[in-house]
Amino acid sequence: MTSILTKRHLNRRTFLRGMGATLALPFLDAMVPAASAATRKAPVRLGFFYIPNGAIMEHWTPAAKGASYELPYILEPLAGVRDELIVASRLAHINATSMGDGGGDHARASAAFLTGVHPNKTAGTDIRAGVSVDQLAAEHLRFDTRFPSLELTLEPGRLAGSCDSGYSCAYSNSISWRTDHTPNPPEGNPRLLFERMFGGRDATLNADERAKRRAYRGSILDYVMEDASDLMGTLGATDRRKMDEYLHAVRQVERQIEFNEERSHDEVGDLELPASAPKNFAEYARLMFDLQILAYKTDQTRVTTMLIGGEGSNRAYNEVGVSGGHHGLSHHLGDEKKIADIREINRYHMEQFAYFLEQMKNTEDGEGSLLDNSLIVYGSGISDGNRHSHVDLPVIVAGRAGGQVKPGRHIEFAEKTPMTNLYLNALEYVGCPTDAVGDSTGKLNYLDSISA
Repeated sequence: MTSILTKRHLNRRTFLRGMGATLALPFLDAMVPAASAATRKAPVRLGFFYIPNGAIMEHWTPAAKGASYELPYILEPLAGVRDELIVASRLAHINATSMGDGGGDHARASAAFLTGVHPNKTAGTDIRAGVSVDQLAAEHLRFDTRFPSLELTLEPGRLAGSCDSGYSCAYSNSISWRTDHTPNPPEGNPRLLFERMFGGRDATLNADERAKRRAYRGSILDYVMEDASDLMGTLGATDRRKMDEYLHAVRQVERQIEFNEERSHDEVGDLELPASAPKNFAEYARLMFDLQILAYKTDQTRVTTMLIGGEGSNRAYNEVGVSGGHHGLSHHLGDEKKIADIREINRYHMEQFAYFLEQMKNTEDGEGSLLDNSLIVYGSGISDGNRHSHVDLPVIVAGRAGGQVKPGRHIEFAEKTPMTNLYLNALEYVGCPTDAVGDSTGKLNYLDSISA
């Protein structure tokens, strides 16, 4: 065990260790010195979620503004967290438009989503966008957590070659950009993500030890139980309960990964999913959400991004009776059946996002919940997938950012307000005030008040 007790309280950076496994701890009461109640304040987390191909906006946008809004059909799954949301209307990504570059709206939409920059049209190595908001935050927080950021995906794809009208696949399959020329490859393999979070430094093991560990079919928790037992003996009743719940959650995620790896590996259309990923979309999404929550809960990172699907995704959703490809359906040309299918896909995605928010709301974090202490942005760089529109985007903001945001409202901003203005607010909430992100023109008003 690392740094169990310091000055009669538990060090926030305590890890349970054993056989190369490293298990970070959730926030415990024992980590707060009795004379320093102010240190109980939890950090603010940022999460960004991207949906491809736009949305059926008439079933997304609430009719009423302000606190009296009602959830339309696509947003109905969010009923349990309605008061934790801001539905943000009329935000735009003008730099995702053509600007003389012709086709490629899907690639531009995802490339601009977190950068606010018009990408260089190329299928070669001279890709260029801009540093994304998540990476600006990650750079600021890099010394505070084990991982400055985590980039995740539910649709692993290549970052080379041409994917959209002469645009590199890097633009469609990543929304996080570390530099103007360097997209971060998102992780879609639950096993690799789990090992990254809890596997420790395998470099400390010799080849025989690594082979033995891979062959062992027990739980990673078995490696750290001696440390865990020692720690439990020093904790009060409330912290022991928190630890029991946490260890149970880790084991449940681990069991789900093992179960997936033992299943038959049926293909999902043209998608090549890792063996540890469920073939059912909802199960896959919820497993990756659970891993993300564990990363937040143990303060391994405070910044995450997730591709719900790569832009231009043509995945079918047979689980909700949609056999056509998502991208193909989005070019519906007014066909009512295709519009209805896209609406069901939008709602199905929202059901999984609702699961994530509800789990965040039900997870203790300091004196509040993880959702209280987070700012979560969910949306797309395209609104109408049929017309490839980049204005009046589908955007939801969830959480209270540690009390800095007043949710429970539908806010209609001025037409074509840059979405990057929202990112100026987000960076300020994590203590990283920034003059500009992409095409931003100034922070959004009203997020922190009830006057709109």
